[in-house]
Amino acid sequence: MKFVKMHGIGNDYIYIDCFREDPQNLSEMAVKLSDRHYGIGSDGIICIRPSKVADACMQMLNSDGSESAMCGNGVRCVGKYVYDSGIAKKDVITIETKAGIKILKMDIKDGKAVGATVDMGEPQIIPELVPIKAEGKNFINKPIAYLDMERKFTAVSMGNPHIITYVDDVNSIDIEKEGPALEHHDMFPERTNIEFIQVVSPRELIMRVWERGSGETLACGTGACAVAVSGVLNGINEREVLIHLRGGDLKIRYDDKTNHVFMTGNAVEVFRGEVEV
Repeated sequence: MKFVKMHGIGNDYIYIDCFREDPQNLSEMAVKLSDRHYGIGSDGIICIRPSKVADACMQMLNSDGSESAMCGNGVRCVGKYVYDSGIAKKDVITIETKAGIKILKMDIKDGKAVGATVDMGEPQIIPELVPIKAEGKNFINKPIAYLDMERKFTAVSMGNPHIITYVDDVNSIDIEKEGPALEHHDMFPERTNIEFIQVVSPRELIMRVWERGSGETLACGTGACAVAVSGVLNGINEREVLIHLRGGDLKIRYDDKTNHVFMTGNAVEVFRGEVEV
């Protein structure tokens, strides 16, 4: 099976062209290929498929074999592949996901896509739609108890669930301990992603992320979007904010007229190869 390894600010996936390939046993394959010692190494796999409603469709599986509805960094790389391979040689590309159709304005240099601005759609804060087991119309700056401790979190969905908390220093967090405890907390029927945020200014944040099904990753696009929304809801950041992640920076704009979130970042091809599956 042929593949392309790509990343968006360090959030790396193995991309499979399902216009040409028809891989089976995707969950098992995601676990095997994502292993950084015995496989190719990645945060998961993304299948690029034909679509009846968009230029292409993406299917994302985490490194543990579970499936997620969307990946913000991944969808930019899907757009890059679709453009560079000639599937859709357009400045604006549409990608079907389980979180809806995403519209990508491609950044083109020397005939190749190097990044994109993605309309990530509207955030969801109603608890049962995040989902989080909580009463009320939202879950904003409310406590969650875990590991004999308690922090305040805000719950936001950008097609998949996120909880955001604010800390003095993201580097002081024992994310390998706190991440799994929160991901598998009984408040989250579909598990959750967790973002720890250090505020630099109303226009600049530092973020660490624990991703559902993958552990700590260098970046999370939907997470950065959820963080921008959370900051507006909590009066912490402005609607346009630069977020520093461990793999690089994302520019996020939470539009007050459309209620849509727009994410701008890179898309980088690392290498191509072929593997037996």
